[in-house]
Amino acid sequence: MSVKINQIIIGDNNPFVLIAGPCVVENEKMIFETAIAIKQIATELNIPFIFKSSFKKANRTNLKSFTGLGDEESINILGNVRSQLGLSIVTDIHTESDVERVGDAADILQIPAFLSRQTDLLIAAGKSGKVINIKKGQFLAPEDMKHAADKVASTGNNKILLTERGTTFGYHNLVVDMRSLVIMRELGYPVVMDATHAVQLPSKDLISGGQPAFIKPLARAAIAVGIDALFLEVHPDPKNALSDAASQLPLSELKKLLIELKKIDQINKNYN
Repeated sequence: MSVKINQIIIGDNNPFVLIAGPCVVENEKMIFETAIAIKQIATELNIPFIFKSSFKKANRTNLKSFTGLGDEESINILGNVRSQLGLSIVTDIHTESDVERVGDAADILQIPAFLSRQTDLLIAAGKSGKVINIKKGQFLAPEDMKHAADKVASTGNNKILLTERGTTFGYHNLVVDMRSLVIMRELGYPVVMDATHAVQLPSKDLISGGQPAFIKPLARAAIAVGIDALFLEVHPDPKNALSDAASQLPLSELKKLLIELKKIDQINKNYN
């Protein structure tokens, strides 16, 4: 039960992989500086690292919220990060046409949680032959993710990751049921924990809020359960981020957290 992205293997009891980066491509300078900083930390700690950033945010709460620089510019920036820094890239797709649009810039196509039941999108993503990361909808039980995975697998593509990111718990709140990590892994695919979107307070007022104080406890708990990859939105200045300002981890706090998480992962998976 593993998926290979370039030289990185996710699953099969290997050390956890870090999937991290800013929520959205805000500008080239910030994206490169953040990618370089995370790469340096991950290299020092010997943690496999995949860079994440959305080229576009198509599901913002408010009509006036920032959605991106423009598709072509943002995709080019991600492509440059991939080629110049030698990093694997994951980015969201929202329509079937996005699959081809991001093809040369991304190694992993990510299906947003709100779109996890969109059959045509899942099939188009599967046909790309790339690794597909499906985020569990806030409205889905973990066992329901079998149907989403089956749609991708119907194309002959079994390079699938399943990501937990919280479940709707009344209005404007999410809760994480750690049992879902075990249940989704039993479906036969590597499991990822998104510890940042899981602390969101969805669609609260004009923008989604968040409880970032719970990012670290959720990450520790997920590593202790035994996940294959950890997803973190990381920003050099979260309070001034153009998207998900209330639920991103400050870059300055990443290294200390990863040191803690690696120790837990080593105990859990029995490696040095």
